[in-house]
Amino acid sequence: MLIKDILNSQAQKNLTVCGWIKTKRESKSLTFIMLNDGSSIKDLQLVVNHSVIDTNVLDQINTGASLEVIGNLVCGSHGLEMEVVEIKSFAPAVDYPIQPKKHSMEFLRNISHLRMRTTTFQSVFRVRNAISFAIHKFFQENDFIYVNTPIISANDAEGAGDLFTVTTLEAGDKDFKNDFFGRHANLTVSGQLEGETTIFGFNKVYTFGPTFRAENSNTARHLAEFWMIEPEMAFYDIVDNMNLAEKFLKFVYQYVKEHCKNELEFLDARCQREKGESLINKLQLAFEKDFTRVTYTEAINILKDCEYNKNGVFSYKIDEWGCDLQTEHERYLTEKYFNGPVIVTDYPAEIKAFYMKQNPDKKTVAAMDILLPGIGEIVGGSQREENLDILLDVMKKRNIDPTSLQWYLDTRKFGSVVHSGFGLGLERLVIFMTGMDNIRDVILYPRTPGRIA
Repeated sequence: MLIKDILNSQAQKNLTVCGWIKTKRESKSLTFIMLNDGSSIKDLQLVVNHSVIDTNVLDQINTGASLEVIGNLVCGSHGLEMEVVEIKSFAPAVDYPIQPKKHSMEFLRNISHLRMRTTTFQSVFRVRNAISFAIHKFFQENDFIYVNTPIISANDAEGAGDLFTVTTLEAGDKDFKNDFFGRHANLTVSGQLEGETTIFGFNKVYTFGPTFRAENSNTARHLAEFWMIEPEMAFYDIVDNMNLAEKFLKFVYQYVKEHCKNELEFLDARCQREKGESLINKLQLAFEKDFTRVTYTEAINILKDCEYNKNGVFSYKIDEWGCDLQTEHERYLTEKYFNGPVIVTDYPAEIKAFYMKQNPDKKTVAAMDILLPGIGEIVGGSQREENLDILLDVMKKRNIDPTSLQWYLDTRKFGSVVHSGFGLGLERLVIFMTGMDNIRDVILYPRTPGRIA
């Protein structure tokens, strides 16, 4: 039986359970073993009587070892526990590095292949699993089609550079006409542009896959490989887009709340112990009320007039309209001013991507970012520019060659419609919902500058 089922059952005899030792402690006549099989973050206590199991066998069992045991489930002083009758097989763990003590996050990052055996990381990745399932569930239940956009691409959707080149050329050869694809190719930074083309056949679609940035940044917020969710919707304007994104985030939260009770309670206790704050309360405050909506102009005025800006607390001073918001500004809005999630709309056109819908003022675009406390931007989206002439004009001003994106421009020639979409970084959402501090601790094997193992 799985431990998760055993812990929800009644006392019974002759059960077989398999797992790995979390802890082992001995008394004069008994050995107590905490066993975990990965089915739950909770462990099953094994009580081994030295008169039943040879102590020579027990001497070879240590933390990290794998066991198959037969025993009787009884109600002990601390709940259900198993009185071991037979240890059928086990494999020892020699010099196992994870011992029953507190380990630093950096230590555990250096043994990423083993850290899943800790309760913290079991909890984090169970929440990540639930979030991923809820994402598919939400979109499938709202008539979206799941599409798989290319991982190898020839475009930089965001215009941000920092691309990983995909090539078969020898080192030093830069003539991409001789390369496998006959032109420069890169790992995708976004599936949005390809996703947009599919809505004219399916109406509403979403992508969910890995994306890549070659940004040489060693921070707690950046990865070279991360996962993105990117829905695109025909006949949706910017307001429809915002409404969907808010509904989506709240749905995912409710699913995690209902299906990860044990994990959230464990992570909440961890946050209270290490940060002095409640994770569960933070999630409730964020997702159980309406998100505040402000324009970029309103946000800039709030930031310009705040004491943080006037007294030089901000590293990036807000002087004038048109500057991009930094994480510190986004966190001030969510944590100090509005005390909750904020949707900022109508950003200056100059600081946003070429494909965003121009507003009538010709200065701003129909863009929206959702900001969360402690995180900053979690969602970025916009209404897409459906007018071919306007789109071509913006591309010309930004020196974007239209011939390389003719396939994308065709969607504006053949039955163009109002449409919108957004992108959400999975890892940032996992950080927020688990209370973790570093993005490297919410992905299985983090890829960062200098780290590939």
